[in-house]
Amino acid sequence: MKTDTYLKKLYANRFDSRQMQAKVALWKVLIDEFLQDYVPPESAVLDIGGGYCEFINQIRAGDKCLIDLNPDSKLFANADVKVLNIDVLNLDNRTSFSEQFDRIFISNFFEHLRNKEELVEIISFCFDALKPSGSLLVIQPNFKYSYKEYYDFIDHQLPITHLSLQELLQTVGFKVDVMIPRFLPFSTKGRPASPLLLKVYLKLPFLWRFLGGQMFVKASKPNY
Repeated sequence: MKTDTYLKKLYANRFDSRQMQAKVALWKVLIDEFLQDYVPPESAVLDIGGGYCEFINQIRAGDKCLIDLNPDSKLFANADVKVLNIDVLNLDNRTSFSEQFDRIFISNFFEHLRNKEELVEIISFCFDALKPSGSLLVIQPNFKYSYKEYYDFIDHQLPITHLSLQELLQTVGFKVDVMIPRFLPFSTKGRPASPLLLKVYLKLPFLWRFLGGQMFVKASKPNY
C-alpha cells in the first residue's frame, strides 16, 4: 500500500466526523488560551505534519504554510493556507525548499518517525527553515509520562522524553526558551471532548503535573 493511501485510511479510521469536529473546537481553545501568545499575528508560520489543519486554519498569522504527506490535507485547508505534500526527509525536497519562517509548529509528529536519525533530520530542517530569532513550537507525547499508553497507536514508533528532545535541540543549535515536561493529557481519543474543561485546565497549571502526558517546548534560533 502506498504511503499516502495508508495515511489517508489510518486517520479516517481513527477519528470519525464527530470526533473531528470536537478536535477543531479543542484546538480553538488551545490556540486562543495558550498557543497564540507564542505566535505574533504578523508571523510567517509553517505547520509540519498538521494533518487536518486544526492548528494552521485557526492560528492568526500573516502567512501560513502546511507540510503533510496526507493528500486529504488540501481538502481541509483554508484558502489562505499553502499546502505542500512533500517529505522533508527527502533530500531532494529539502534542497529545493528555500522558504523561511518566523514560527514552525509541530504537534504529535515525532513519535511517528522510524528512528533517531530521522528526528535529527527534522530538527535540522526546522533550524534551516527558521529565520534568525525564529522559534520552533512543539507539542509532543512525553514517553517519560505516557509510556503506558504510548504504543496504543500502531503508528507510534520513536519514544522521546523532554530531556532527550532538549539535548537534541541544543546540539543542533537551538536555545530552549520554554520547556513544560507535563502539559496536555496524552490523548483525547475515547474521552469526552469539552472545550470548557480544556479552558479551565489550561488556567490551572498545577493540574498539568498530574494529568499531563505531553510536553510543550519553545526553542529559538539564534540571531546570527
